[in-house]
Amino acid sequence: MATARTPRVGWINAGLRALATAGPDAVRIESLAQALGVSKGGFYWHFDGRPALLKEMLDQWERVMVDEVIERVEKDRGGDARAKLRRLFALASDRSRPGNAEDPDAPSLMEIELAIRDWARRDRAVAARLAHVDNRRMEYMRKLFRDFCRDDDEVEVRCLLAFSVFVGNHFIAADHGAHSRAEVVQLTLEHLLA
Repeated sequence: MATARTPRVGWINAGLRALATAGPDAVRIESLAQALGVSKGGFYWHFDGRPALLKEMLDQWERVMVDEVIERVEKDRGGDARAKLRRLFALASDRSRPGNAEDPDAPSLMEIELAIRDWARRDRAVAARLAHVDNRRMEYMRKLFRDFCRDDDEVEVRCLLAFSVFVGNHFIAADHGAHSRAEVVQLTLEHLLA
C-alpha cells in the first residue's frame, strides 16, 4: 500500500504560516513537520533543504500577490485604466486567506506580506526579492496611471501614494473622526483616480 505524502504546497503553506506567525527563524523543517503531523523525511521528497523551501515560499508569495492579482485585474470585466485601478485597490485591501478558506487559522495575505517586509530588513537576498516584487507592482500601476495621467512626475507620485496606502495603512493607528479607516482609504484612492 502506497504512503500518502504531504504535497509540496502543504510544506510551502506551512512555511508561510510559520513566517507570518513568528518570522523566518520559525521556518524549520522539524517544526513544520510537527505542525503538519508528518515525519520530516517527507520534506526531502520535495526540497533539497531549507533554502529551497524559503525560495519557493517567496515564489508563491510573488505568484499570488503579483501574477494572480494582475491576471484578475486584467481579466475581470474589462474596463478602462481607472476601473482596473479600482479592482487593483480592492484586491490589495482584501484580507482573505490565500487558498485556505477551510483553514481559519491560515495567515492573511497581508500578514504574509508584512512578515516578508520585516524579513527583508535582515536578509539581503530577501530585500532584493522584495525590491523586485515592488518594482513589478509599481510598473504595473505606472502603466495604468499613464493611461489618464500624462505627466510622468504625476504618475510616479500617484503610484507611490497608492503603494504607501497599501503598505502603510497597516502601521497607522490614528482615528479619523466620523470616518472609518476603510472610508478614508477609499476616499484617498478615489482622489488618486481623479
